[in-house]
Amino acid sequence: MPHKVYLTRLKLNDFRNYATLSLELDQRHVVLTGENGAGKTNLMEAISFLSPGRGLRRAAYADVARVGAADGFSVFAAVEGMDGPVEIGTGTAGAEEGQSRRLRLNGTPARTVDELTDHLRVLWLTPAMDGLFTGPSSDRRRFLDRLVLSLDPEHGRRASEFDRAMRSRNRLLSEFRPDPAWLTAIEREMASLGVSMALARLEMLGLLTALVERNQDGGSFPSASLSLAGFLDDCHGLPAYDLEERYFSRLIDGRARDAAAGRTLDGPHRSDLLIRHREKDMEAERCSTGEQKALLVGLVLAHARLVGDMTGHAPVLLLDEIAAHLDQGRRAALFDRVDELGGQAFMTGTDRAMFEALGERACHLTVASGRVSA
Repeated sequence: MPHKVYLTRLKLNDFRNYATLSLELDQRHVVLTGENGAGKTNLMEAISFLSPGRGLRRAAYADVARVGAADGFSVFAAVEGMDGPVEIGTGTAGAEEGQSRRLRLNGTPARTVDELTDHLRVLWLTPAMDGLFTGPSSDRRRFLDRLVLSLDPEHGRRASEFDRAMRSRNRLLSEFRPDPAWLTAIEREMASLGVSMALARLEMLGLLTALVERNQDGGSFPSASLSLAGFLDDCHGLPAYDLEERYFSRLIDGRARDAAAGRTLDGPHRSDLLIRHREKDMEAERCSTGEQKALLVGLVLAHARLVGDMTGHAPVLLLDEIAAHLDQGRRAALFDRVDELGGQAFMTGTDRAMFEALGERACHLTVASGRVSA
């Protein structure tokens, strides 16, 4: 079983509706119950800032600080991490104007937020993700890229550099007579980055598929068949160099078309993650709402298991309002599956009775108006 990673202490200052908060925790899962708007999801969002990115809401940092806060927000956590005990401090408090959030590890400034992945991996499932299968392809790409990031922290850098290069190409194409040498250099960079992104996504799908096929246990949650479409679909099996040359040629050939459209019409930013209910052999978007929820839960749990298997350390799971749309049997099965992963999970709900099946495996806390009590 993967080694357990867990938070032992969490402190917040001026985070959302929390002026201050200090929690002492142990290895058990944490259940947060309270009325809607009490601050349960805010607390989960704070924990999500222990990973790279803008957290589970993808909010602008200025919107995260408590209204009326004098100096941004801060999140502090003591963690039994992948590389031993570590103290993590992050936030915008004390940061210069326009600066992104700062990160300190054991009191020392970190070079990049990617260093967080040396200590823990944080995965989440929120109600906002319930429309994943029926929403726009951009939501599914973002979801897939979060899966990739959990095992390949460089994926985020490649994606941001590709976006920067694509914006530069779009600006050049809008000019009357763009410099062809400059365009060619940008397109060469886009080809390298874009193919790297696509291959990383395909590798993640291959790993997940292999895990699902090894663990077909007929459990309470359906499994997903995953594939990608929308970028280099006719080039499967080609070496990376040939893929780059193929995409590079398409960018050159598509200059006039893209200039007329005002945007780049071919690339990894056009990919779509295709998801099917494996047992029913049905597209996920055609499944019932309940089946879609169960399929999404099964997919997130499979990914959490993969992260544990690949890193040797179980991830920290954030499961927001996870029990609301599951029947009693599936809730019990979910809690057992979460426990089997070997990590620490934070779960929220409005009714503590929904979490009775966890028993003593969880610490139960009540959230009310930005305050947390046992």
